[in-house]
Amino acid sequence: MFKLIKILVPVLLISSCGMKPSIEDSKLSDREFSLEEFFDGETKAYGQFQDILGNVSRRFTVDIKGVWDGSNLILTEDFVDEDGSEEQRIWNLVKTGENAWVGSADGVIGTANGLTSGDMFYWTYTIDLPTPSGETRVSFKDYMWMLSDKRVLNKAYMSKWGIPVGEVIIIFEGN
Repeated sequence: MFKLIKILVPVLLISSCGMKPSIEDSKLSDREFSLEEFFDGETKAYGQFQDILGNVSRRFTVDIKGVWDGSNLILTEDFVDEDGSEEQRIWNLVKTGENAWVGSADGVIGTANGLTSGDMFYWTYTIDLPTPSGETRVSFKDYMWMLSDKRVLNKAYMSKWGIPVGEVIIIFEGN
């Protein structure tokens, strides 16, 4: 049995790495995802985290206030977990090219980097997340798809030391 586990775990880890979307994937719509337009104003989001085994361990809502000043997009995110705990994260995103973004927020290590392509936004960063036992450093690969003018689907793959630990799914509903 132990031999089987030693074989299956690496195969599952490797295969999970290869099954992620790509910014180059074919687009399913002719929408152009404009972060500055979608997130300017108030947005409501609903999400959950599930670990690599599929166990859902956290559900949350997010109230987001976005302000676009022509070059910077400031997103104030107020998270409320299902257990009532709260957290705030303030992102400062800067548009550095027609399709390129960089961002920062408290806890983010270095710079977050993002690209838009058609109806999709790809975002990657490393962050120290607060947990009941202290902070945990994890990396995110976020994929967002503009489903309609008022709705965006986000699937984020979370890893620690390069090893997948879970996924976050979020639906954003714009104004």
